[in-house]
Order: sequence, then structure tokens, then C-alpha cells
Amino acid sequence: MLDKIGKQHALMRYSLHFSLLLIVVFLTTACLSEQGTVKHDRPPNVIIILADDMGYGDIGIYGSENNLTPNLDRLGMEGQKWTNFYAASSVCTPSRAGLLTGIEPSKIGMASDGEAYRVLFPDSKNGLPQNVKTIARVLKDENYQTAIIGKWHLGHKPENMPTSHGFDYFYGIPYSNNMNSKDWSVELLLDPQSSENFDVPLMENEQEIERPLDQTTITRRYTEKAVEFINANVDTPFFLYLSHNMPHTPLFRGDEFAGRSKGGIYGDVIEELDWSVGQIMTALEQNEIAENTLVIFTSDNGPWFLMQHHGGSAGRLRDGKGTTWEGGIRVPAIFWWPSQIKPTPMSTTGSFFDILPTIIELTGAKSTTDGLDGISLKPFLMNVADKRTEPLYFYREGQIYAIRLGDYKAHFITETEYLEDNGYTEHFEKPLLYNVMTDPGELYDVGNQHPEIVEEMKFLREKQIKTVKLPRSLLLDLE
Repeated sequence: MLDKIGKQHALMRYSLHFSLLLIVVFLTTACLSEQGTVKHDRPPNVIIILADDMGYGDIGIYGSENNLTPNLDRLGMEGQKWTNFYAASSVCTPSRAGLLTGIEPSKIGMASDGEAYRVLFPDSKNGLPQNVKTIARVLKDENYQTAIIGKWHLGHKPENMPTSHGFDYFYGIPYSNNMNSKDWSVELLLDPQSSENFDVPLMENEQEIERPLDQTTITRRYTEKAVEFINANVDTPFFLYLSHNMPHTPLFRGDEFAGRSKGGIYGDVIEELDWSVGQIMTALEQNEIAENTLVIFTSDNGPWFLMQHHGGSAGRLRDGKGTTWEGGIRVPAIFWWPSQIKPTPMSTTGSFFDILPTIIELTGAKSTTDGLDGISLKPFLMNVADKRTEPLYFYREGQIYAIRLGDYKAHFITETEYLEDNGYTEHFEKPLLYNVMTDPGELYDVGNQHPEIVEEMKFLREKQIKTVKLPRSLLLDLE
């Protein structure tokens, strides 16, 4: 009898343990998303870290042998390293406009029409129009706290500033760190001597708090402000746009990074940026919010070769800043979200225009994606899809210079990188065609071997020209 009772008790305990196990499994399963990753009780935080003029080959994980970038390398190994990702333009202002709005900058007047310089200046009258939504405005409508720390370069008038475009907080500079210089020349940019030679204001919201900006400490100060913002918003969703001045010339770095890199002063600057990324990751982990934070790291365009040893590396890519060759517009891009994005390299194409639609889908924002020029990258980030079918159009000065479709890229107009004699431009009735997956240096024109692809590219270009009407440029309407 006692044995029988003992067996019954044992069976009951087993049944209870098994039931509890089923409950745990059920609750765990219920918390899984469609991709099998843990859901959180609020939408994800979003951080975009943007370097200025960093080349495709400037990071260790992208092939740099001169610059030590352990934090960026870790970000790329733990997240998705994209190897075919494109900026919205090959210079600052239009590229940043495309990043924040998801719209080709030529469509919103943020790309110049046939002018040598294609960015906003301290005497520009205009800036980012009020009738376009930024990432910040979309997320502010979803009760996110929003901040930009760093370079803006989309207009310095009150109606064009960050706080008029959805940002709750701004700490940074309104335009590039080389503007308002006493003697604008390549020589001064290569040997700036002191940041006092560049009358650039540091602003907090709409107020100037320092002029000229001490550029030797600015990467550290941006980083400290970014960490403060993260610490202050642990309990609420936030969007942080950390937009560094560097490595745009003139180059400055903190004393603790001077002479540290075998890549010279440029390498010192890159390694300080890498330190900054490490500080952001540490802040997320210490606050236990890394699992619910999407971090995107990229650069606004390729390296500025005119700056010689103060410019970066495009790796195996052709040419640099100012061109629609791969070196001017293909940029490093890393997506990191520990609980959601599985570590893997991604070779399909992506662009700045895709970032806003991706954020809308990942955050569940109610904003429409109608009228945007990108697609959501969620299927690629979640390893549901691996190949993009939509073409990418590369504009310069309101014209389509190149198109990428699949593995191939067609050039209808080419222009050299910024040179002291302004370089040269060539037009092609039959476009140059390169397989940029196997030939990222764009060395071998394969148009004769693939006439059907050439014709498809020509058709896409003509269709785009007929269907897209471009407004007058706002950029060089000066005071």
C-alpha cells in the first residue's frame, strides 16, 4: 500500500513538474516574434551613428590594416555587415537629406543643379523643407524622445534647424567643420594648426554656446552627450542621431589619441570614433537596453582623396567623394540589434533611402511609406530574404548618373573625384556596364557581353526621367 501511495505521489509530482515546464515553454513561445526572437513591451530604441567622409576601407572589418577599430569590428561581427550599401549622395548635404527623409534629395530641392559645390553654406537662405518628414518627426509622433548630437548641415535658419524637424534636442554644428574658414584652401585643411581658423559655432538647440568650436575635444563631447541622452531615456523609447564631424577635414582628435594609430592623424581620428562607438555600446549594456536597441553605423559618402594623407581609403572601390563611382557612394554599413538581428554578412544592395521605411516597420510606426524611395530592409535583417530586385538610382546635380540593378551597375555620366582643377565629366550614349559584385573596382566594361542588361538599364533610366519631376534646387540660393 505504501509503495502504491509513494508511486502516486511521485506521479503527481512528475505531472506537476511537467505542467510547470509546459507553462514555461508556452510563455516563452508566446514571447517569441515571427523570427523566433524575444519581444519587448515597448518599441525598440533606434540609434544612427554617422561618420563624415569615412571610406569603405577605413574599418578593420572592411579590410583596413592601418586603423584599429575593435568596437566597430565587434558591432559588425555581432550584427549584419552590409557590403553593398549606398549613401544617398556622394557629398554631405544631399546625402543627409536622403538619410533622414527616405527621399531622393533632388526631389525635395536638396541637390544642386549643375553647380560645382553641392552643399549648404553659412550664407545659404534655404534648407530642408518643412513639408517632408524626417525619421525624428515620424518617431516623435510615436512618443519617442529624439535627439541629434553632431553635424546637421541641412540649413541653419530656425525653420530648417533640427528642432523644427522633429528633434527634441540638438547639440552640434549647423554645417561642416571646414566652413567659415579664414583662408579656405587645401593647404589650410591639411595643416589647420588650430580650430580657431574655422569660425564654426557649437549650438545647443537654437543657441550658440561656443564659437569657434574647439574641434580637438568635439568627438569626446559628442560621445558624452550621447551617453547622457541614453542614460536619461532608459524608461522611454528614444531615437538618437549621433552625427560626427570626423573624419571630414580639417582633422582634429583628442590628446589621448594623438600619435596612437599607424595610420597617422587620419587613423587617430578613426580610432577615436571607434572608441566613441564602444562608449555607446557600453551605455546600452550597462542600462540593460541593448537587447531592445537597433544601432546603425554608416558614413555619409566616400573618402575625400583631395585631402591626400588626411583622406580615407575606399578599399578596392574606384574613386571617392563627389563621384558616383563605387568609392564615392558605397559606404560601410552595420546593423546591430542583439535580440533580433542574427550575425551574418549581407551582400544584397541597400541604401540610405531604405533606412526610414525599415524603421517605420520595425518600430510599428503609423507613418506611411508612400512617396519614399526606399524599401524596408526587415526581410533581409531577419534573414527572410537575401536578394533585392528593385533598382537603385544614383543622381548628381539633378541627373541620373548611374543605376544599379542586381549585380550590375550602369554609368550614363561619370565625373572624377574632386580635384584642384575640378576634374572632368563624360557622357555615354551606351552606358558603361560593370558587374560590381565580381569587379567592385569597376575596371572591366562588360556591356558588349550583356546587351540585354544595357537595354534594360536604358529603359529604367528613361522611365525614371519621364515619371520623376524635379523641383528647383534650394541649395545655392544664397543671401
